This record gives sequence, structure tokens and C-alpha cells, in this order.
Amino acid sequence: MMRPPFVHLHLVSDATGETIHSVARACLAQFEGVDVVEHFWNLVRTDNQLDMVLDEVEANPGIVIFTLVDERLRQRLTVRCADLDLPTISVLDPVIAAFAAFFGKPSKSLPGRQHALDAAYFNRMEAMDFALGCDDGQSSTNLHKAEVILVGVSRTSKTPTCLYLANRGIRAANVPYVPNRPLPQELLHLKQPLIVGLTQDPSRLIDIRRNRLKMLHQTDSTTYFDPEVVNEEVREARRFFTRNGWPVIDVTRRAIEETAAEVLSLLSRRRAAQLQSE
Repeated sequence: MMRPPFVHLHLVSDATGETIHSVARACLAQFEGVDVVEHFWNLVRTDNQLDMVLDEVEANPGIVIFTLVDERLRQRLTVRCADLDLPTISVLDPVIAAFAAFFGKPSKSLPGRQHALDAAYFNRMEAMDFALGCDDGQSSTNLHKAEVILVGVSRTSKTPTCLYLANRGIRAANVPYVPNRPLPQELLHLKQPLIVGLTQDPSRLIDIRRNRLKMLHQTDSTTYFDPEVVNEEVREARRFFTRNGWPVIDVTRRAIEETAAEVLSLLSRRRAAQLQSE
């Protein structure tokens, strides 16, 4: 029996769909050589919207993953998919069931509650503003307000990592490490923020920098990606981080999410240690 050239994957959500999209991506990453056509349906909250989903599922049969909290819509989706002999997966059910059992109360079953305009939402927006305002060494006088400060040579993903952390509600700033250029004096005397040094394999860094200049159409001769200069730059930065006792994360071949996760882990351990010492 010949394997079909591709598989249909239907992602159905009553909110933005971020959750099922992330789950699907994480699971698909474990399978090589599988071609998937994604059908993405978000903000599905009415019968008419679900009718369109079901028509598409019937026309393109495949796996259905959903995050619907409305019981009636869930029933319609699962019953119709069962009639079509298609698997359905509710990704939130096991977690919500465990929470309900532990808390001793049922869930509210209201769609999109994680995106409510509450204090946490506005905290994320403030953290985003802070990250943008303190990007690449700007507003060094505000560094004391940061929860996390990332320091690294050019092209070590400082800015996108800060923005990712900001989306998690963490006030993050970043400061470039440039040889023969002093860092802000405020940085060297701060006690409260977690300061993390970012480093990168020199050969990988050279490739990234070279490609960056090509994108900017800057082809003039430069030491920006000169192997000898870059190697020394990385060594010097790492020695500086070590002298100051800052934890160091090697971002070589790391996704931004992985770097941010390591930063969050460091921050969590630091906060736990501070609580124990109080």
C-alpha cells in the first residue's frame, strides 16, 4: 500500500490557536520525511464556524487536534470525526482534568481566557516596551530596572531573546560587548538583575556575520567577520564574563526559545535561592 504524498492536519481552536500550533510543531519535529498540510482554524465559537471546519475536514480527511471548551461544539466535532473514522485529540483535556482534581473545582470552560486584558497582559506589554527601550545598550540608566540583562558580542541573538522574554513578562535588557569599548559603568555595579553572558562558536558567528552583511549589501572589506579578530573577540568576552561571575550560555545552534528557557531557568533558581536566604 502506497503512502499518501502528504497528510492533512486540522488545527481547531476557539482562541488564537497558539497552543495547538505550538503542540503540533513540537510533535511534528519528531517525525522525519512526513509532509503535512496544515488547515488552521482559530476563533471557532459558533455553529456556522464549526460547519466550515467540518466541511473542510470531510473534504480533506486527516488528524484533528482541537482546543474547544464549549461542550456542545466539542461533541459535534468529535462525533462527526468519529463518523468519518478520523482521530481527534483535545490537547488541553488531560491538563484541565488534573487541575480540576487537584484544585477541587471545575474549570470555567470559557474560550480565550488566557488572553484576557488582565494585569499579566499589561505586564507583558510593559516588558516589551522596556526591552525595546533598552535594546543594544540604550537607556543604560534604566538597567537597574531590568530583571535580566544579556551581554554578548554582535549577532548572539540578544535582541530576539529579550523580546521573547518580554512576551513572558520579564523585563530584559541587552548590552553589546564590543572590544576596546567600555561597558556602561552602571552594569558593573548592579546587584539585583540577573546578568547573563551569551557566547557563540566563532566559526558559526563568522558565517552569521558574513550573511548579515550580504543582506545589507555591505561587501566592503571588514574585520567584522575576520576569523582571527572574531576568535579573539569571543575569547575576550568569555574571559570578561568569567571574571565578573556571570553565567554564560552558548547560543551556538540554539533556537531563541531554548536560550530564553535557559535564562528563565537561571532566573528561577536565583529567585528560589534569594527566598531561602531571607
